[in-house]
Amino acid sequence: MSDMTNRAGGLIPAGYAELLNALKVRICAAQTRAALAANRELIQLYWEIGKEIVERQKSEGWGTAIIERLSTDVQKEFPGIAGFSPRNIWRMRAFYLAYRDKVGKELSQLATESPGNTPPLFALALPWFHNVLIIESIKDPVQRRWYAGQALEYGWSRNVLAIQIKSDLFHRQGKAVTNFQATLPPPQSDLAQQVLKDPYIFDFLTLDAAGPPVPDSARGRGNPFRVGPIGPIGPIGPIGPVV
Repeated sequence: MSDMTNRAGGLIPAGYAELLNALKVRICAAQTRAALAANRELIQLYWEIGKEIVERQKSEGWGTAIIERLSTDVQKEFPGIAGFSPRNIWRMRAFYLAYRDKVGKELSQLATESPGNTPPLFALALPWFHNVLIIESIKDPVQRRWYAGQALEYGWSRNVLAIQIKSDLFHRQGKAVTNFQATLPPPQSDLAQQVLKDPYIFDFLTLDAAGPPVPDSARGRGNPFRVGPIGPIGPIGPIGPVV
């Protein structure tokens, strides 16, 4: 009995607590990776939408009214989806413009961190409203990258990031721009928690046991791409809070 402990009427091996703690760490890390992967897809989508709008405005002369119409139609096709208000679609356009001409021109390091037709890697790693705060508060591309890197390294919440920008931490602490490392923020950090609870990500996924969402206009016509609950791994439920 020396290697067993009686607990709630059952025998618990001596190494059980260690196993449980290790599993909790792995679960938290897996939740964070899953949420960040979904966040990356969302940020990439917003970038592409912003790019499409800019190009259509240039080539076809689209006016501001088209943003209102696009917002209405997208929300009609995907009822309840967040992130497609007219204001947020304008932010997508601004997000694309913020980095379109900067990458490889004003900050050479960004060129190696922006693989092709995508925003910089640091932007893909940040939650949407961290990105919005950075592009709306900071015009200098070097400072944008620096604050993004600090937020990722230290797991800053959006409120902390706002405070650091307002206090001009870039000039107070130093201007060195280190190589961006695509590492996970600590699962218990404020940044990771905000990603895990981001309603834009939940609405973007909108997954249930029936498979991926289908636009209202496509319902009733069949979906040749639907093959069951999210491929071979089964349905994915909401990402719960970190324990």
